[in-house]
Amino acid sequence: QVQLVESGGGLVQAGGSLRLSCSASGRTFSSYAMGWFRQAPGKEREFVAAIRSGGYTYCADSVKGRFTISRDNAKNTVYLQMNSLKPEDTAVYYCAVSRGSVSGSAYYTRQVSYDYWGQGTQVTVSS
Repeated sequence: QVQLVESGGGLVQAGGSLRLSCSASGRTFSSYAMGWFRQAPGKEREFVAAIRSGGYTYCADSVKGRFTISRDNAKNTVYLQMNSLKPEDTAVYYCAVSRGSVSGSAYYTRQVSYDYWGQGTQVTVSS
């Protein structure tokens, strides 16, 4: 059974940093894309960042220059380094895995492109 477990969330002051991790088990994900989404209270879940098996990365405009996605295939883990955090980054962050292999970024920004999801980790940024 496939499992994704996020960790690293917490409470941080504005301007601070956090590093989220998502550990995958149940199969090897090195050939799959992995992504991060977030959902703030009262809002729909939105795309944050994705990384394809070949290392191509995509980031939402709202986090570009502040967040960095990376992966360690040997550990079946994807990371989200979040710097210069803002109160509007407060949300539950979810990692996900996509078995698709499509060129272009649009595919990886859509929730329907992902097959497996974690339970989420809370990130709260205080002002």
